Amino acid sequence: MPATAAKTTKSPGPDASTLAVGTLIAGCLAVCLAQIGLAIPATLNGLFQSELHPVGSQLTWISDAFLLPVAVLELTFGVLGDLFGRKRLLVGGALLMAVGEVVSASSDGVHQLWAGQALAGLGAAALFPTSLAVIAAGTRTHTQRARVIALWAACLSTGGFLAPLLGGITATYGSWRWSFVVVVAIALASALVSALLAQNSRAPEGRSLDPAGQITIGLGLFALLYAIIQGPTDGWGSTPVLAGFLLAAVFLAAFVFAELRVKSPLLRLDLFRNRSFAVASAVAVVGMFSFLGTAYAVSIRLGPVQEQKPMHTAMAFLLLNGLALALLPVTERLLKHVAPGLVLTGGLVLIAGGDFWAASLPITDEAFTSLILPLGLIGVGFAITVSSITATAVNTVPQHLAGMASATTNLLRDFGFTLGPAVIGAVALSRAASHFGSSLHASALPDATKGAAAAVLEEGGPLAVNGASEASPVLKPAHSLAMDALGHGYSIGFVVCGAAALLSALLALVALRGRSAGVDEAAGA
Repeated sequence: MPATAAKTTKSPGPDASTLAVGTLIAGCLAVCLAQIGLAIPATLNGLFQSELHPVGSQLTWISDAFLLPVAVLELTFGVLGDLFGRKRLLVGGALLMAVGEVVSASSDGVHQLWAGQALAGLGAAALFPTSLAVIAAGTRTHTQRARVIALWAACLSTGGFLAPLLGGITATYGSWRWSFVVVVAIALASALVSALLAQNSRAPEGRSLDPAGQITIGLGLFALLYAIIQGPTDGWGSTPVLAGFLLAAVFLAAFVFAELRVKSPLLRLDLFRNRSFAVASAVAVVGMFSFLGTAYAVSIRLGPVQEQKPMHTAMAFLLLNGLALALLPVTERLLKHVAPGLVLTGGLVLIAGGDFWAASLPITDEAFTSLILPLGLIGVGFAITVSSITATAVNTVPQHLAGMASATTNLLRDFGFTLGPAVIGAVALSRAASHFGSSLHASALPDATKGAAAAVLEEGGPLAVNGASEASPVLKPAHSLAMDALGHGYSIGFVVCGAAALLSALLALVALRGRSAGVDEAAGA
């Protein structure tokens, strides 16, 4: 692979070909680390529920404490890498992830776990865009870029493959805390590899920090996620939730206003004049929302609801994330020869089919074999979709804008990831609470059971009722009602994810029909 890139500045050093291989290794290890950090809590949700006893929306915040800084800060880290060098961010991001996971491993309560995951997410926010930009900077042709992008996407999915495996093994034979300790070791190794092998690169032309843009988008996304996550707990019509939606609209509008007027914007809105880039961006949000919303629903179904062993959850996530490596030759060939609209459409249709199938499974069905085919469909669809989204976006802009394009794509993809647990958790818990309340009121259960169950529902939500009813003699008669309500709620969650994937498929098919990334790249250059 050539080690030079148009309009990209590299630090002087030894032989370029050696450095290109080292940079590729460092970038791939960094994105694998970031994805492991992102995905590993999903395997452990059942243990978090049983040991830390989160109530209401607190379990959802464990996942989004990591995802929120990733979504909010990726654009800024893309700029920092372009300005000051990407190697520094690879090393610093890995070290910050190590610190965050140490805090998480030592948690004695849900609030410290939030803090640790937020720190780790901050480190991952540096790694996601930088890892792609640093390897894309060493390519010259569309073919080379398509190859390294497919490899980068496979490494991202490998992280998703390893995360549940590591989580399942360590939680089964040790503790959920050891899962975070393993991530600390991987983070330290990634920092060392990047420091020794990665070749620095940057693209400072026309780039500068944009404080107004960063502040407004940060506050806007936080307000939006707060309103979505807290809706089921505080009430959709409550003052905090309504204020959250209002502030989100105000700050996001202010972000667009600021970006249109600043000399060096955090996000160049003119990138979206490229139809392929704009469509890939929209699909990145909706499609990745569908995927991680599905993954979150699976983790809650198997963990807190059915209380299955961590290894069972791990096997499910191996199906969701583990097929990308096997499909690497297929995705690479598709990116070279098939229009991106067809590639995206095919992947998203598979995700939708798997979601609708999963929604039909009764909550009392605990057999793993029932999940193999629907989750396999979703896993294949994700492997195809994530590669084609990234390739379409990065290959439709001039190479000196690859850093911004990759950061923007990663931002939108991870914003979709962040919305997944938030929206599906909100929809499922709202529907489950309503369903349980109605079923409880209509049941012939003793008044003592009804009163106790209603009190737990008010305090901690339907997941708390499900967990407490297993251990409490008074609540035990209400256990089947709670489990049925949660099954109903998360089945609706699967349907929402499937509908989102179908919407994205239709958008990709209509807007990208007959176009190729290579054509768009030539036009954008």
